[in-house]
Amino acid sequence: MTAEASRMSGKRQGADVKRTASSSWIAGVLATALCLLMSGGLWAQAGTKSAQGSSAPQTSQSTDAATAPKPHDDAYVIGNDDVLAINVWKEPDISRSIPVRSDGKISLPLVGEVQATGQTPLKLEQEIAAKLKNYISEPEVTVIVQQINSQKFNILGQVSRPGSYVITNSDTVLDAIAVAGGFRDFAKQKSIYVLRQNADGTQTRIPFNYKEVVKGQNPAQNIKLQPRDTIVVP
Repeated sequence: MTAEASRMSGKRQGADVKRTASSSWIAGVLATALCLLMSGGLWAQAGTKSAQGSSAPQTSQSTDAATAPKPHDDAYVIGNDDVLAINVWKEPDISRSIPVRSDGKISLPLVGEVQATGQTPLKLEQEIAAKLKNYISEPEVTVIVQQINSQKFNILGQVSRPGSYVITNSDTVLDAIAVAGGFRDFAKQKSIYVLRQNADGTQTRIPFNYKEVVKGQNPAQNIKLQPRDTIVVP
């Protein structure tokens, strides 16, 4: 081989080495970039999972708050013959289920007689707790109306089952007639009336024409019943 050919061959070999080195360097750069991209994606996924994980307790807390028990309704007024479940925390000898007597009172150990009729469960709790403070440090009292027997209406006359019935939900005159089994054969369905007790002891007579109400005429006659209302079906 001549000297000129040797030089040309050496130049080609050098160029090949440079191209190989350059290709290796580019491949290395690409590999590094790919690793960084993959690593960044994994970190992003981890961050997303972490964010989801951190938000989960908040959702749980929100759900717990929405389903948290509410205080008992204090709108109900206790009446005679209602059955009360009275619980004094850590005092099983005092806790019991007890009916309200006809004089409107109940009797409990250490407490004695307490007026229950006319009071709400919350007020009765406070009164019992106040009386127990002479014997128990910081008594915790709960009063629940176990059976409602005082909220009653009467229905008399030409119905299948006349008598006294407990008011449930928002009973109306039509509901009362249905509960009493409907009319007898000779009931005067146009002449029914409701006797309502007033606060001053007097009575108000409220007419009820069954024929009109069931036809959709004058539906305002179908009033909601109140405790001690008496429905008379002549």
